[in-house]
Amino acid sequence: MITINKIGNLMILITLVALYSCNQNIKTSKESMGKSSYQLENIKQSEKDLLGGLSKAVCYSGFRSGQHPDRGDGAVNPSYDEILEDLQIVRDTLGFKLIRVYDCGENTEMILKVIDDNKIDVKVMLGIWLHAELSAHETCAWLTEPIRQHELDSNKVLNKKEILKGIELANKYSHIISAVNVGNEALVEWNDHMVDVDSIISYVKKVQSMIDQEVTVADNYDWWAKSGKKLAEVVDFVSIHIYPVWEGKGIDEAMSYSIQNIQKVTDSLGGKRLVITEAGWATTASEFGERASEKHQLTYYRELMKFAHDNNITTFWFEAFDEDWKGNTDNPIGAEKHWGLYKVDRMPKEVVKYIKDKK
Repeated sequence: MITINKIGNLMILITLVALYSCNQNIKTSKESMGKSSYQLENIKQSEKDLLGGLSKAVCYSGFRSGQHPDRGDGAVNPSYDEILEDLQIVRDTLGFKLIRVYDCGENTEMILKVIDDNKIDVKVMLGIWLHAELSAHETCAWLTEPIRQHELDSNKVLNKKEILKGIELANKYSHIISAVNVGNEALVEWNDHMVDVDSIISYVKKVQSMIDQEVTVADNYDWWAKSGKKLAEVVDFVSIHIYPVWEGKGIDEAMSYSIQNIQKVTDSLGGKRLVITEAGWATTASEFGERASEKHQLTYYRELMKFAHDNNITTFWFEAFDEDWKGNTDNPIGAEKHWGLYKVDRMPKEVVKYIKDKK
């Protein structure tokens, strides 16, 4: 039988336990908040870490339907007037003052000439494209057989020519080119144009010795976090790619996962200055199903660019325009073709209205 005294004591005990539990929860909550705040502060950079003082930038190639880069039998490049139209959209409609290009070929030269001729207020991160010097046939899903040694040897010659061309363009257009990127996803084992990290380091040093602009290497965030310390010591800043949608994430967790990606690199490389050289969201994709949509692209763009601004991280959105030459030619709804803010016919997607309203 329970007496009144026992009930009273029991109530006191319950109250004490509840208060203790509440205090513990408050303590845990404060600790979590402290950790989150520290992590964000650890990611946040100063304004001087921005490229050209800009947090918002965009990737640009400009290939329209029927056009493509050289795939072995020559390129079909955009015309002068088409590039001018694109750059006016990029600068005047979208408000981007910094673009990224990927190689030193004829298309890139034309882009630089159009900017120069028309005095367009746009700066450029120049790309130096590196062809395969190693055969990644055992780890790249679409390489069905080894790349022959004579082709790898030939690629080394092509790479050295591309480097010299990049140096030439960087010096000729020093008033337009604000940074130079050596190699794009050439270090990850899952790609088809793999180059040894020591070779890339030597290329970076060569470029640095012959131009005034900053030099970097762009690659997947995970490679940088796991293997990038040696290269990080050489480049002027680290350039990472983040694609939560490629890693199975839905829009509700896209931004938090992106921050985790950035945190992983920051923790690994000890606070090395960081630029996001690719991040985006496909609007159509057989690979992603309903996760790909214009609505989700708008959400990710809005959240990513706010984060970039708040944390002083220059971020290149991938990309300005859809490019239907990419990916499997037999699959018109493949993800590679549908990352643009505009469709390939230059029709705006939902995100463009948001960008225009924000200007």
